[in-house]
Amino acid sequence: MGTGAATGELKRHLGVFDAVVIGLGAMIGAGIFAALGPAAAAAGSGLLPGLALAAVVAYCNATSSARLAARYPQSGGTYVYGRERLGEFWGYLAGWGFVVGKTASCAAMALTVGSYVWPGQAHAVAVAAVVALTAVNYAGVKKAAWLTRLIVALVLAVLAAVVIACLAGGTAEPARLDLAADATLGGTLQAAGLLFFAFAGYARIATLGEEVRDPERTIPRAIPLALGITLVTYAAVALAVLAVLGPDRLAHATAPLAEAVRAAGAPGLAPVVRTGAAVAALGSLLALILGVSRTTLAMARDRHLPPALAAVHPRFHVPHRAELAVGAVVAVLAATTDVRGAIGFSSFGVLVYYAIANASAWTLTPAEGRPARAVPIVGLLGCAALAFALPLTSVAAGAAVIAAGAAAYGARRRLRRD
Repeated sequence: MGTGAATGELKRHLGVFDAVVIGLGAMIGAGIFAALGPAAAAAGSGLLPGLALAAVVAYCNATSSARLAARYPQSGGTYVYGRERLGEFWGYLAGWGFVVGKTASCAAMALTVGSYVWPGQAHAVAVAAVVALTAVNYAGVKKAAWLTRLIVALVLAVLAAVVIACLAGGTAEPARLDLAADATLGGTLQAAGLLFFAFAGYARIATLGEEVRDPERTIPRAIPLALGITLVTYAAVALAVLAVLGPDRLAHATAPLAEAVRAAGAPGLAPVVRTGAAVAALGSLLALILGVSRTTLAMARDRHLPPALAAVHPRFHVPHRAELAVGAVVAVLAATTDVRGAIGFSSFGVLVYYAIANASAWTLTPAEGRPARAVPIVGLLGCAALAFALPLTSVAAGAAVIAAGAAAYGARRRLRRD
């Protein structure tokens, strides 16, 4: 392998449609099948305001990310934006938060696949899923985009069936959507933080900036399109399931969407929902591995991670060493960790990532496509509020890992000076 091939640039394959599909594959994943129950437990009847709050923060983050991605169409996302707009340390911290948080998210999605496909062997199935999807990504981003199209179509069909079954079954009651005394500000914020996990996939479009055709036009169109489709889908599912189960029953459901279709009088649809959840988790895992490997590539290029991870395959035009390294780490985590802890930890790291994205967008000038001033401000404050409203164990673990990353950066800087 020649030097140019090892450190060359990635090939631009993706148009608006494929970019939107990859974003949808990351967002409309296992989150909507798994996050509604914990969010209802946190917020009670405040679940829908929590979803709305998560959507507002996600919109601000998406807008800031889209403007920055059009300005800096490179692999790495906010790692690149923070470095260019705020300085090397902030870019590094964003990249660290993303790689660590999303690696945990990969493990959570793999374990979700395992729990739906074969509950008794969830860890083994999770590892097998990681190996298979790492191989798909290794074969090229275009092949991954085609597989993601199929997954997104299947999952959207399953979610549409859930909504129709719930609303047409005769058991939905609008009164179950009303706010009650159990809805508190703290609970609503925690629910928003948990539901944010299901919205965060639009970053995948930005992290693929080096593989998108005409990125200045494509990325600002693809990110809001993907987010808008996701928000409409989530709102319809949340309204339908909540109207059938109510907040208390939803909070205690281990498989909320399957429970909802059974309660709506369509028990035969429950196995289809379980299959849809497994497929959705596979789609999310596929897109997550894709995004984490691209940020790893960008950090390796700048020697914040081992430079060997910056290699680009001469035939497939993918960061193959970064993909193999990410796949190996995720496989180990999937074999050894718990899905709930992984989700909370992931949310904290990703919210740090987007806080830096909003701070970076604030520094754009009007000529550089700066969003309305309120957007990065609301996004930054929203990320901070949701991060620290997460369960205490998630906050403590996330803050400790972010601090460890910052300490490693400082130690490396001192060694360079010496």
